[in-house]
Amino acid sequence: MNSGSVSFIIICSALVFLMTPALAFFYGGLVRRKNVLNTMFATMFIAGTAIVMWILFGYSLSFGSDVGGVIGGFDFLGFNNVSISESTRGLEIPDALFAGFQMMFAVITPALITGAIAGRMKFKALVPFICLWSIVVYYPLAHMVWGGGFLGAGTDGGLFGTGLYLDSVDFAGGNVVHISSGITGLVLAIILGKRRDYERSAYKPHNIPFVLLGAALLWFGWFGFNAGSALAANGTAVHAFMTSAVSSAAALISWMFIDVVKTGKPTLVGCSTGLVVGLVAITPGAGFVPMWSAILIGLLVSPICYFGVHLIKRVFKIDDALDAFGCHGIGGIWGGIATGLFGVKELAPGVSSGAKWNGLIYGETGLFFAQIESILVTVLVAVVGTLICVGIVRLFTKLRVSEMDERVGMDITQHGESAYPSFNGLD
Repeated sequence: MNSGSVSFIIICSALVFLMTPALAFFYGGLVRRKNVLNTMFATMFIAGTAIVMWILFGYSLSFGSDVGGVIGGFDFLGFNNVSISESTRGLEIPDALFAGFQMMFAVITPALITGAIAGRMKFKALVPFICLWSIVVYYPLAHMVWGGGFLGAGTDGGLFGTGLYLDSVDFAGGNVVHISSGITGLVLAIILGKRRDYERSAYKPHNIPFVLLGAALLWFGWFGFNAGSALAANGTAVHAFMTSAVSSAAALISWMFIDVVKTGKPTLVGCSTGLVVGLVAITPGAGFVPMWSAILIGLLVSPICYFGVHLIKRVFKIDDALDAFGCHGIGGIWGGIATGLFGVKELAPGVSSGAKWNGLIYGETGLFFAQIESILVTVLVAVVGTLICVGIVRLFTKLRVSEMDERVGMDITQHGESAYPSFNGLD
């Protein structure tokens, strides 16, 4: 064990946890006044359920002994056999700390989904959906990518014992976190349908300072998210820290420029959104791509997501309320592809899941096609898993609130609370 790495990963774990309340403020500021508490609560309740589920069986299903290349075994049920002083993974930190760091990812990932369904999904339907989704989608993907499953690298076993491994890479969660949650949000938005007056009135953020506060705290926490994924206090962590900083900065500038071109004025909401999508895009390759390419990844992700959001909302008429798919889904897909373009196999030497090939721009095709294949598998798992979870929840309750409840507001109808009890105007 290395005391420096242990201290570093404990701090990074706390930073990743901070991202969940940060997301609550980011999403809460973007919605209408009458829905802010419901939106923030939809994010925060997951911190309770996800942690308990992770300790009981989530860690075991994600990182237990491989079963068919798609799920973990029951080695660590109830957090049994998880050492607080030794590593069975060849790391400088004990297994319990590795599990704790990964636990924070299991908290933030399903929380991202809630942005797509803001203002119209029953809370009593959301809770069981998120619990089921973690089991059906998140834990299998975490295992397939990081736990010895077939999306990563290996020699024995593979997909259902066929020896098939894709040898794709995902440094900190492009597939596992962003694409899975973004695709799920898109599917839910389609199933739930548009908000009541979606095409008849403007949906404007009710509290832009909340949006900035959330975005700034997400940026702060994301340094732990990406740098901590080196799982040691080493040069790879430093590199991931710096690529994360420069990609988000470049994306912020890029989105601000788009705002000026499209509307004539830069906006704080656009600036906040830009820095977030820059972080999303660099996440899959933070430890695998050179510094210069991180600037390019950030510069390009803003127009890709900006026009992707326009396509989803204006062309396909899908009400992805807070652009969960537009930012995390599309941004994550671009990040995964960019890793296949710019990845360098000599980077991240201390990471066991390092790249097997160089990226496409270096004349090698293996990594690029592995990334494309892993993205397609992630999309398939997310779509099928979401439909399964929706089908089960619908056996017990409707997914969507009534038109009257939606009109009155989710805060009052779902929780009996009001964020602004003295406000008497229309919303």
